[in-house]
Amino acid sequence: MGIFRLYTGNDGESHMEELDLASHPELTALQSAKGVVFRAAPPGHFSDWHIAPRRQYVITLSGEAEIGLRDGSIHRLKAGDVNMAEDLTGHGHTTRVVGSVPRVTATIHMEP
Repeated sequence: MGIFRLYTGNDGESHMEELDLASHPELTALQSAKGVVFRAAPPGHFSDWHIAPRRQYVITLSGEAEIGLRDGSIHRLKAGDVNMAEDLTGHGHTTRVVGSVPRVTATIHMEP
C-alpha cells in the first residue's frame, strides 16, 4: 500500500509524491469529508488530460491505473493505494485503467 499526493506545482504542472505516515503525522488525524462515491472503470478506460474536480482521496480497491504527467512519467496505482488528488489547477494528468480487471475506487470528497 502506498499513499500518494497529486498536486499542482509552481510550474502549473501536476506532480506526484509518495507520502509516509512517519513523515506526515497529519494523515493519522481525523479529517472532515463531504461524502464518498464508488466507481468502476473497465480495463483500457482512459481519461485524457484533466485536473481533480475537488480535493479528494481516491482509494483503489481493485484493479490498477496509471497516472500520466506532462513530464512523461507514469505512476501506477494498485489495489490498496491511496491518492490524494489536489491538482485543482494547471494542465492536469491522465488516468488509464491497466490490466485485465476493472478498477474499482472509493472517492472521498474532502471538505473545502
